[in-house]
Amino acid sequence: MKVYIRSAACISAQKTFGTNDLLTDVVEYNSTRLTLIEPDYKEYIDPKLIRRMSHVIKMGVAAAKECLKNGETEMPGAIITGTAFGCIEDTVTFLTRTIEQNEELLPPTAFIQSTHNTVAAQIALMLKCHAYNNTFVHKGVSFESALFDAIMLLKEQEADNILVGGTEEMTDTSFTILTRLGLYKRQPVSNLLLYSAETKGTIGGEGAAFFLLTDKPSADNMAELTAINTFYKPKDTQDIEKRITAFLAANSLSPDDIDLVITGKNGDARNDEIHKQLSNSLFKNNSLANYKHLCGEYTVASSFALWLASNIIKKGIVPEVILENKLKVAAPKKVLIHNHYQNKYHSLMLVSAI
Repeated sequence: MKVYIRSAACISAQKTFGTNDLLTDVVEYNSTRLTLIEPDYKEYIDPKLIRRMSHVIKMGVAAAKECLKNGETEMPGAIITGTAFGCIEDTVTFLTRTIEQNEELLPPTAFIQSTHNTVAAQIALMLKCHAYNNTFVHKGVSFESALFDAIMLLKEQEADNILVGGTEEMTDTSFTILTRLGLYKRQPVSNLLLYSAETKGTIGGEGAAFFLLTDKPSADNMAELTAINTFYKPKDTQDIEKRITAFLAANSLSPDDIDLVITGKNGDARNDEIHKQLSNSLFKNNSLANYKHLCGEYTVASSFALWLASNIIKKGIVPEVILENKLKVAAPKKVLIHNHYQNKYHSLMLVSAI
């Protein structure tokens, strides 16, 4: 059984939401942290509800509704999300008030909305959807875990038109902590020159991307999600090569059959060494592209990559800004996404033309 991406919607640091253009007007940042380009939430959410919603809830709900609109679907058969940190803003708010008010007379809203499954729950409440609802919190492969669950539901014929999304927000508190841990750069850098810096750390990001998955073939579908795989803490680059080769072989493919490889390079010298080695060995004959200079690094950044791959296949256009080397096929039919988060959580997604 084949799994298709019927529609997609993405809110990111680029102009990716509510437009048919594919990264034609790229926004440059000179910072260690990218700023989200947000839509007018009043078009998607009742203004009376907006004031009680945190940043991640608003962008998650808006992206989900736009995805359903693009897929001409009013009610999804299931709602599945992936997030590593959940609603950090509400969590920080609740903990701060707990300290400031000596654990007395605490308003419950921030606590109620601080759980990881709040985004999926709010989407269901607004749509009045009583179907399957689940949230995966699996660190660097949270979004991929949500995709796995959706694929299993489709194969078991438990649901159709499944809404799957990855959401993550960046707060001042989380950014400060992760910077201290060495994840982000300490000096501002242009995101368009990110890969030439070759210094420690990357740039912070956040975003929400949702997809409508179905097993029904249609000319309106964007692309086919052919296969997906994850692996944890590989021994070395040779181990990664073996796993990627086995993944492609399981789908009767070799690296030469892939028209475009989208890598998870993020400008951190340690992180990118793996991708450099692969580009000189396994992918030496492939067209290569990168995406994290556009959206920043966050745990579910691979959802942005899937949105990008789906649109590349649907539109038959590869944006110049993502290319690392020359494009060998003008309109790619098979795109491989290889992402990793801190070299612990690796994922592979194969996206094909329908």
